[in-house]
Amino acid sequence: MRVAVFSTKPYDVEFLEEANKRHSHTLVYFEPHLTPETCKLGFGFEVVCAFVNDQLNRAILTSLAQHGVRLIALRCAGFNNVDLTAAEDLGITVTRIPSYSPHGVAEHAVALILTLNRKIHRAYNRVRDGNFSLKGLMGFELYGKTAGIVGTGKIGINMVGILRGFGMSVLAFDPCPNPECTSLGGRYVSLSELWALSDIISVHVPLTPETYHMINEQAVGQMKRGVMIINTSRGGIIDTAAVIRGLKSGRIGFLGLDVYEEEGDLFFEDLSEQIIQDDFFMRLLTFPNVVVTGHQAFFTDNALRNIAETTLQNISDYERHQLLPVNRVTRANVRNEK
Repeated sequence: MRVAVFSTKPYDVEFLEEANKRHSHTLVYFEPHLTPETCKLGFGFEVVCAFVNDQLNRAILTSLAQHGVRLIALRCAGFNNVDLTAAEDLGITVTRIPSYSPHGVAEHAVALILTLNRKIHRAYNRVRDGNFSLKGLMGFELYGKTAGIVGTGKIGINMVGILRGFGMSVLAFDPCPNPECTSLGGRYVSLSELWALSDIISVHVPLTPETYHMINEQAVGQMKRGVMIINTSRGGIIDTAAVIRGLKSGRIGFLGLDVYEEEGDLFFEDLSEQIIQDDFFMRLLTFPNVVVTGHQAFFTDNALRNIAETTLQNISDYERHQLLPVNRVTRANVRNEK
């Protein structure tokens, strides 16, 4: 099938080309994001392959459908950027990668925890400047502390296992409890109880209307003073303004982000010679107890290989009318998403 691949980076090309040796689709790569201005690049293709910050609203999907697109192949797990109602109305199938890097994302979340706790980012810069003072670098031991895991799908379950290995007590919240969580030593509680009892909170849920701004003013107000919040899921889970107020008041003691609500114009690009116009994002960077990475939690060689292979397998399966239900995104199965 003819595939227009948007938001392409050199590493995407490398892994997709390798995987395509086993599928033989016609891949045409476009560096820009999919937007109202660039969607015409997808005209005449049967498939559009999109990433996390590509726009797939009703207007764009309508234009693509009118010009021959029948399949949106997401090379990511999240689908919050797709108007699923419009896709179904237009007869466009949407596929995704259900799981491609659960270990990698969990490990990155733990890296953020350790970096913030032991002030690795600050110590690194000090030593490079010849400053070996330990003042201001004191951390705490994870052993014996309480972690709250919000969302116990594949990534959340990996977090439970890792943090139990540190000797932490683990609380969990998920509307659909996972027996593996309790077998690993986690304990399900209400969300309000998790907020109140956790020293560290790590979020691993998809962005849906129910989870949008899950961490807001009210939630922050219920948390322990000095709590650490880690988000490697989707930026919209966090109300940025509320979290900034929490940082200023000291209610939030540490914040680790790999995602950001308005990351679409920032992440995956080199903006080092530009003035970033997002005032909320720049305010976050002024806090010494905040660490931000640019949506790199997924970025491992295993993940890129899995993304490329599953994306192209989805296209091949669609072509043969053998698409696995778990890889297809519809309104009917959204509620079962972890």
